[in-house]
Amino acid sequence: MSNIKIVTDSAVALTPEEIAFYDIKIVPLSVQIDGTVYEDGVTIQRDEFLEKMAVSKSLPQTSQPSIGAFQLAYDEIHQKHPDSEILSIHMSSGLSGTVRAAEQAAALTSAKITTFDTLAADRAQAFVVLQAAEMAKQGATMAEIMPAIEQARDESNIYLSFTSLTNMVAGGRLSKTQGIIGNLLNIKVGAGVTHTDGTVDVLLKGRGMKTIAKFNNNVIAKMQEYKEMVAIGISHAGIPEEATQLAERLKAIWPDLEIPVLNTTPIISTHTGVGALAILYRAR
Repeated sequence: MSNIKIVTDSAVALTPEEIAFYDIKIVPLSVQIDGTVYEDGVTIQRDEFLEKMAVSKSLPQTSQPSIGAFQLAYDEIHQKHPDSEILSIHMSSGLSGTVRAAEQAAALTSAKITTFDTLAADRAQAFVVLQAAEMAKQGATMAEIMPAIEQARDESNIYLSFTSLTNMVAGGRLSKTQGIIGNLLNIKVGAGVTHTDGTVDVLLKGRGMKTIAKFNNNVIAKMQEYKEMVAIGISHAGIPEEATQLAERLKAIWPDLEIPVLNTTPIISTHTGVGALAILYRAR
């Protein structure tokens, strides 16, 4: 039995099978829609979130887990497994204060806890979590796991596209004028997440869906330059057919890899809106 227990937050994109197999504890973020607060993945699921967001009066607001929620999770694990260490792996500090809340909670419990900032979210966050979980399951020590997950973080990449600027304006990421002009001109955007601080940078923008197709072609061409493709995931906000088609295209190039297609987290879809599509991969 592993002597290291894995904790993460609900910004991660894991399959139910992965969560069960590795016994991963997920601490949920909160999302508020028109005054009602939900726990991500507990009292609201991702499909339901997109449906409610589409008819909400204002842009939903997401909140990091409280220090108390982390403390409770840590204490529960420590009570069940008093001799175990906890490795708490979280979404980018560039997007949320989640990892900071985890650090503060760690100081309030008697459990031995190590926290880690993935500088990512969604399936790229999962690449790091799964690296740690697999090594823990095999009996690795914390000293062995830490450099491996640092490498997993460095090898992980996120490229996403979105088709509407409405949510970006409502969330304060763009000016109202920019958003109105962008939507009137049918502007589409392709972006990447930087390795250094986990922030989002616009890489390509243009009119019409040809921009998205060009962006995806560029990403796939970049992927093919690597010597080894370790893992790939596709995440989306309410466009499963397009996401599946993209996964099938990638599967034809890397037939030996499983490529899960998953709904993205509310903290991402709140800012991108419905129609976002992400290619996430780990390569070396």
